[in-house]
Amino acid sequence: MRLLLIEDSVRLCETLSAGLSRVGFAVDVVSDGPRGLSYARLNPYDLIVLDLMLPGLDGITLLRQLRAGGCETHVLILTAKDRVQDRVLGLRAGADDYLVKPFDFDELVARLRALLRRRYGKKRPVFELGTLTLNSAEGSARCGDRAVDLSPREYTLLELLAYRSGETVSRIEIEDALYGEHDLPGGNAVDSAVCRLRSKLGELAGGPRIRTRRGRGYALVAGP
Repeated sequence: MRLLLIEDSVRLCETLSAGLSRVGFAVDVVSDGPRGLSYARLNPYDLIVLDLMLPGLDGITLLRQLRAGGCETHVLILTAKDRVQDRVLGLRAGADDYLVKPFDFDELVARLRALLRRRYGKKRPVFELGTLTLNSAEGSARCGDRAVDLSPREYTLLELLAYRSGETVSRIEIEDALYGEHDLPGGNAVDSAVCRLRSKLGELAGGPRIRTRRGRGYALVAGP
């Protein structure tokens, strides 16, 4: 899923961008408030991770302007400001979650995945599609007692299609979910990613299948 990280610490940006990419997020990074606001307004992000102490425009003002403009993207504030008043202010400004630095990376990922479930109206982290079981808290898939070997990007694609099971997901939506601005795909990258995932799902007895909706995109449907 595509994530915008608005953070002015170069070192933290590099660490978080690498770590979040490894677990399947497509990450765009911005280091100041005005550009962060512009990116958030112009791109279809699934999540935003927002620092509060930013050059040019502070995080609270940025968030208020986003919400006033109708942006509904889930926002997690990630900041060194740890007073109760700061947390209350951030949540009242429209944040969906608040995490204080220093933090544990696994906790950050767990909170982000919980926000993703909320975005798609899913309460439970584990859900089944035929014989296939997805664990969105762990970012893993199983068929019966057998783990399904998926790359982080393949899992992200499967999760996107699963959250919208039965619906047609366009190539543009898939591209936006899988690739950040510095990881632009080739012309057939989406089709290739779908083909690889389809092949792995085809090996699972009773699992879901990916159907091509010609000219429109792809849909995940119950297996035969």
